[in-house]
Amino acid sequence: MWWFYALLSAVFAALTAILAKVGVKNVDSNLATALRTVVILVLAWGVVCFRGGLTQVQHLSRTTLLFLGLSGLATGLSWLFYFKALQLGTVTQVAPVDKLSVALTILLAVVFLGEKLTWQTGLGAGFILLGTLILVWR
Repeated sequence: MWWFYALLSAVFAALTAILAKVGVKNVDSNLATALRTVVILVLAWGVVCFRGGLTQVQHLSRTTLLFLGLSGLATGLSWLFYFKALQLGTVTQVAPVDKLSVALTILLAVVFLGEKLTWQTGLGAGFILLGTLILVWR
């Protein structure tokens, strides 16, 4: 089932790039990011409320809150830089570079989470890097 959700994530991420490129035209990229974030906040809290997840908030540990907060900070910075990059470059340039996050995530997971790096995973990460270079080299 994770595959289905990951595929949906990829589809909506692709739509994000296209819609955002149109949305950042003639507007400050930081304002565009802030407006997008409001929509995400309403959507996410709406889903939590609808699914009855508010009761779990009181059971969150400090460690969980810290790392989710840091993750949110990283996400926010990623979005700010992504929107600025989309404003300045083309989607076909920005999106492949943004997807280098996959290869970087693999590296960070090996270094910080102790995940095993198989030859398949290393080769795949290498292909992502190579593919990105091919796509953005002009």
